[in-house]
Amino acid sequence: MGIAIGSNALTDFHPGVTAREPVRTNRITSLDIARGMVMILMAIDHVRVYAGVPAGGPPAPVFFTRWITHFAAPAFALLAGTGAYLLGRRLATPGTLARHLVLRGLLLIALELTVLRLAWTFNTDFAHYNLAGVLWMLGWCMILMAGLVWLPATVVGAIGVCIIVGQGVFGPIASALPNPLGSFLYLGGFTQIGSMPIGVLYVIVPWIGVMAAGYGFGRVMELPSDERRRVCLRLGLALTAAFLVLATIDVARQSATEDAPPALFRLLNQRKYPASPLFLLMTLGPTLMFIAAAERMRGRVADVIATFGRVPLFFYLLHIPLIHALAVVVSFVREGAVNPWLFGNHPFAPPPVPTGYRWSLWLLYLVFAIAVALLYVPCRWFARVRSADKTGLLRFL
Repeated sequence: MGIAIGSNALTDFHPGVTAREPVRTNRITSLDIARGMVMILMAIDHVRVYAGVPAGGPPAPVFFTRWITHFAAPAFALLAGTGAYLLGRRLATPGTLARHLVLRGLLLIALELTVLRLAWTFNTDFAHYNLAGVLWMLGWCMILMAGLVWLPATVVGAIGVCIIVGQGVFGPIASALPNPLGSFLYLGGFTQIGSMPIGVLYVIVPWIGVMAAGYGFGRVMELPSDERRRVCLRLGLALTAAFLVLATIDVARQSATEDAPPALFRLLNQRKYPASPLFLLMTLGPTLMFIAAAERMRGRVADVIATFGRVPLFFYLLHIPLIHALAVVVSFVREGAVNPWLFGNHPFAPPPVPTGYRWSLWLLYLVFAIAVALLYVPCRWFARVRSADKTGLLRFL
């Protein structure tokens, strides 16, 4: 993922073929920029949660405030697979990569159920609410990827594409499985692990397919800069064109009522939970085009964005409690007291309507800008510390 990849450097090692002495080269800056950009976009949505602004809706500004953040999760999963491939180029054997992925996956799952659970809610009511969010999904997908990295990258990528396209077959399979397995695999929703309730926001399928496709995409990122830029651009254009054609046909086949949203909204309003093939075409195509553009990005802005992309998990662990704390401050300033809703079970807690709590979009984007600015200093510091780490322990963050 963007959040959890272990490497962004190339070597001359081919996992699954033979062990060689790793030879490190420069980081691929375009991947750092792409990860950093989706981290920034993701922060918009998490401010939106605490702002009480709905996840979409007829007003165009509200709709696109939510829609622009849809690129985060697909990019996380895709680049996590790419990062796994590039990390494998540095390690001695596929077994070493597999062990790393299992350990990283277990760490992400543990962080989701502890640190992130507290950061989202500011409460300790574990007996009544737990969250299986994006770190949970990425963690389990990494564990599953540990069994795939023994195969050639092109085969892993092909498996990923097949899972994405054919994800519908997992619906009946998940329905036949006992809970919570069915919910974790594809169904989502609220379920229980023993007596512990858990809200499953991100399921395994199709995200394991996106991560596997990203692993295969790692081969593209080994190409010289100009060549991989061309390949990324062509792939991105092809996926985006496929989305526009298929989604337009889908919208044209629907019978719209008088109160239906505009056709553009219906075209862009694709299913995210679980992520449909159209949703992934819509988001991954532009993501690949952005990676192509990032190959030529230079200057201060690109450096700032890349800084976030070099420490994505560190950013993720900091940004939710920071945004939550800023929402507490905003509530106190606006209402004279902290709204009890801010200690609810987010991100599922419904906004406090009709108390007038909901923020304007101007305030939402102001708090977002403040949060990103505040995060830059610790992220820059940690990026430097991790790059100088000789123990290898900080690679997990």
